Amino acid sequence: MNTEILSYTERAIKTQGVMKLYQDVSWWGERQEQDIEEMLIKGLSVGAWVDGTLVGFARAVSDGKFRAYVEDVVIHSSYRKEHIGTKLVSKLLDELSHIDVISLFCEEHLIPFYEKNSFKYSKSQFIMHKKQ
Repeated sequence: MNTEILSYTERAIKTQGVMKLYQDVSWWGERQEQDIEEMLIKGLSVGAWVDGTLVGFARAVSDGKFRAYVEDVVIHSSYRKEHIGTKLVSKLLDELSHIDVISLFCEEHLIPFYEKNSFKYSKSQFIMHKKQ
């Protein structure tokens, strides 16, 4: 299996590929192609390709200096357990190496995965959301 892990500056990440990944994991069905395209233009992202097909994607939202938030780490269901997620997060963290604090939100079962990638679990913070 020939896997490439590249940042958006090294290889363009196509909107349709990201949409297929979201569909595979039943995420963000309400997101429109135009909105995803805008997200890709404005943010920092990395992709994982196997034989030319996008099989993984991760992005970060950042102020460019002090804080970044990892979002949408997604691996196609056919490629889980291939260590692509670890490589993808590692590449994203390399791209964010100039940022002071990098945070993320995840489901409880994913805590060990992110701890392996140098994240530390914090019981002292609470997640709050406001949806428009």
